[in-house]
Amino acid sequence: MATMDIKVPDIGGYNDVPVIELLVKPGDAVKLDQGLITLESDKATMEVPTSAAGVVKELRVRLGDKVSEGSVIATVEVAETTDSKPASSPPTAAHGHRLPVNHPQPGATSQPSARNPRPDTRTDEQCQFLVLGAGPGGYTAAFRAADLGLDVILVERYPTLGGVCLNVGCIPSKALLHAARVLDEAAHFAELGISFGSPTIDLPKLRGFKNKVVSKLTGGLAGMAKQRKVRVVTGSGTFASANSVVVSLADGSQTTIGFQHAVIAAGSQAVKLPGLPWGDPRLMDSTDALELADTQGKLLVIGGGIIGLEMACVYDALGSQVTVVEWLDQLMPGADPDLVRPLQQRIGKRYGGIHLKTKVASIESRPEGLLATFEGENVPPPTLYDRVLCAVGRTPNGRKIGAENAGVQVTERGFIPVDKQMRTNVPHIFAIGDIVGQPMLAHKATHEGKVAAEVAAGHNVEFVARVIPSVAYTDPEIAWVGVTESEARAQGLNVGVGKFPYAASGRAIGIDRTEGFTKLIFDADSHRVMGAGIVGPNAGDLISETALAIEMGCDAADIGLTIHPHPTLSESVGMAAEVFEGTITDLYIPKKG
Repeated sequence: MATMDIKVPDIGGYNDVPVIELLVKPGDAVKLDQGLITLESDKATMEVPTSAAGVVKELRVRLGDKVSEGSVIATVEVAETTDSKPASSPPTAAHGHRLPVNHPQPGATSQPSARNPRPDTRTDEQCQFLVLGAGPGGYTAAFRAADLGLDVILVERYPTLGGVCLNVGCIPSKALLHAARVLDEAAHFAELGISFGSPTIDLPKLRGFKNKVVSKLTGGLAGMAKQRKVRVVTGSGTFASANSVVVSLADGSQTTIGFQHAVIAAGSQAVKLPGLPWGDPRLMDSTDALELADTQGKLLVIGGGIIGLEMACVYDALGSQVTVVEWLDQLMPGADPDLVRPLQQRIGKRYGGIHLKTKVASIESRPEGLLATFEGENVPPPTLYDRVLCAVGRTPNGRKIGAENAGVQVTERGFIPVDKQMRTNVPHIFAIGDIVGQPMLAHKATHEGKVAAEVAAGHNVEFVARVIPSVAYTDPEIAWVGVTESEARAQGLNVGVGKFPYAASGRAIGIDRTEGFTKLIFDADSHRVMGAGIVGPNAGDLISETALAIEMGCDAADIGLTIHPHPTLSESVGMAAEVFEGTITDLYIPKKG
């Protein structure tokens, strides 16, 4: 076979341009126009492609070498025909649960190379890897890419990293839910013979605690970005082209950043129902509710999903009289009804009302409050509330980032379709997190972010998750993963269920919280676990074992024969498997027939 020296082509008249990255190594098979090295001048970053297909016999440059037009960078053993290209050794997958990719990726307009070769040169800054949005998925993608040796810029509209989740979502809400839980437990202990007296709630101090939690985490992210040499640009970014983003800065100026790869991690925002008086500060979305402007008086929560019910728990504990309205026929749609029942029974005794199959027809701002009128079955009369929280879901930000300028497809609802490597229809642009679809969960986004970064760095990996757990941090907590019992039966699956009630749990009895249970859903033929649901204290922590069991393909015996510590709530997982197997001794279950 013949060999060919690959030389630097015309690179716009630049001379002595440093080599900043080697994209191949001797022995690698390369296709025509595949990038071999990356160069970086003071104006642009560019790849030098091979002018022949074949096998790399020798790299003639090293990192830090300087090259000009005509410089020899590699020797390639040229394939005799275009159809007889030797296969390169596939890179090792960075995570065992992500399978190697050996098939064309849907949605790609062309076969992507390891790098996008032509970043926009009309820019103020250049990078190999740009991330738009610094939420859990975005900062994970940025940090992973930096760990893999890429030059990374992270664009974030908030002045601190962490996105909605850390700044005005998951983290501050859980800090307040912890306070609410302590208040409830202190009141509950009076029934057990220990009284603490009426609590004094200092709202400014509680806000300070919440803000301290947020600051500690966001500050930690800033430190890790600095350690990894990730450049952070604060401002709102929109695509100007398939290789550049324009960032509007706080001072009113703009900067344009060119990139080789980009990850869209722009997240979602709270849905604001039209026709409501959003100019009235007493009408809140979830972000407003975290400010705790006033926690007394009557609060109407529109939406009985996870966000609405979590904030209802906070405001109830802090002194509000809460009413919840939900358009569907159950609270927390998507969870099995039996999981939700213990929560509904508990809050039904505490709240001013829970109205299902009910929607808000109108809200009128009045000096004395917000007057709400309702539609639906058995609706309450028009009622005046001190505050109203609208928590009817979140909508993706896909139509707010100029994606059309980059050629990225966006659905009418604002979602961005991706393949299993998190690529959009533009192969060098990825998307992750809320913006790619349900479930809108931070822990899904972080795993997607790692996949995007690894694919951009040349790894053959996919996002392959059998299941993604969901958790409501209400009191009691509710968590589920995999197929629900309702879904399994609706699909006509041969379902087997093992349920262990906390009324038979020594640990649950000891903490006087026996309203919960652990439920496992099995394939009745293979005994393999397909799903799980837990309601009770710390359900969000307990669900992880069942998620791992489903990922590993465990059957009931695997779970039941695993020795769990006693007395714990976690042993209810093993006991639920024993219930299904018929080996349980902590309950008496009469034999059928």
